[in-house]
Amino acid sequence: MATIDGLPPLREIIETYDLAAKKALGQNFLLDLNLTQKIARDAGDLSNSNVVEIGPGPGGLTRAILSLDCKKLTSIERDARCLPALEEISQYHQGRLNVIEADALTIDLAQFAQDESIKIIANLPYNIGTQLLTNWLTTSVDNPFWSTMTLMFQKEVGQRIVARVGDKHYGRLGVLCGWMTHASISFDVNKEAFSPPPKVTSSIVHLEPKQNRIPCDLKKLERVTQSAFGQRRKMLRQSLKPLGGEALLEKVGIDPTRRAETLEIEEFCALANAI
Repeated sequence: MATIDGLPPLREIIETYDLAAKKALGQNFLLDLNLTQKIARDAGDLSNSNVVEIGPGPGGLTRAILSLDCKKLTSIERDARCLPALEEISQYHQGRLNVIEADALTIDLAQFAQDESIKIIANLPYNIGTQLLTNWLTTSVDNPFWSTMTLMFQKEVGQRIVARVGDKHYGRLGVLCGWMTHASISFDVNKEAFSPPPKVTSSIVHLEPKQNRIPCDLKKLERVTQSAFGQRRKMLRQSLKPLGGEALLEKVGIDPTRRAETLEIEEFCALANAI
């Protein structure tokens, strides 16, 4: 297998360090270095960038990011088995890679953006990908600590992230991401690209923060979308009853007989602001 640096091929690294993927950790390793470079390039110009990667595993995407001349890469890895392989990469790249053993669900990524915003690039574990994205969005609403996020999800989650009104995948996640970001699916990744292959196709999603977001309180927006989509088959006058129901809807000029999937993001914000 071709290599993008002077380090051994990934299959050899995995064999050397006995890094069989663990299902419990949601691990599916990408071994195609051409593909990992494609993912890294999707994040834009990495030269002089401060990058954070989640779940590097044996380091395929890690090596691709470093090959694009990022200034500094911090990789967060929960699996201690992967640390020796990542240390080998760090030594090869003369300290540009900083590996931290930690659970991505509990670590505050904002600490890595003290001097400048960070780019987040990650092949996220399927079982925690949505939670990680939601955490990063909701903990930095007014002053995002990240400038771009280039993330891999299972395709269905990617569709939910970019979904807009009228789309069958439109829901709470689409409203949150549409309100806060410009989000798009860059390309799909076939399951055969992984070891072991997952059961589903994956998608690379690229997100950038909106500069002129509709003024709205996040907590109120979450309450509205939770009620509306929690009973999405019901008319809004019924699903939003705990928040004011028909009176709330009439206050902002929305037909009480409409359903959640028909509301634009601007209308959800109007409801939140009217609570």
